[in-house]
Amino acid sequence: MALKSTIYKADLQIADMDRHYYGDHSLTIARHPSETDERMMVRVAAFGLFASERLEFCKGLSDTDEPDLWQKDLTGQIETWIEIGQPDERRIAKASGRADRVVVIAYAGRTSDIWWQGVKGKVERLQNVTVWSLEEGVGEALGRLAERTMRLQMTVQDGEASLGSATVDPVMIRKGVFKGAAV
Repeated sequence: MALKSTIYKADLQIADMDRHYYGDHSLTIARHPSETDERMMVRVAAFGLFASERLEFCKGLSDTDEPDLWQKDLTGQIETWIEIGQPDERRIAKASGRADRVVVIAYAGRTSDIWWQGVKGKVERLQNVTVWSLEEGVGEALGRLAERTMRLQMTVQDGEASLGSATVDPVMIRKGVFKGAAV
């Protein structure tokens, strides 16, 4: 018998002064049985960084044809495709052909550098792809925010972001840019 996803609920308040986006989102997050708290919370942080009324969680690990998050326009065209982790270059290239913008957020510290060296040659040619790597320890710190029911606050100002709750100190979301823009 296959294991089922665990459902998490999060109320996420976002104050993004850089984009002038302010919103409250009630999120339902399905955590795949093979997913860690760290990866799930990186997905939540990515939601906060790119938040809009049409951004949504996808099947991600459960479906190879969908990213972790995407934003579609009113016609169904994929505007933003967001991958979490270290996808192979074929998956990134496929996403690049299907979406206006692709963002990859690696979070595994030094192993992200090794992964980037392996995919860099092919990914650098893709014009609509941005690749970030969270600094060492950021993913782990985000994982400590995970609770079955969460009330989270994200603040973004001057290119810096933090995600926190009433019970855990805010985590500064520091990232390096392998390819593309910092924001």
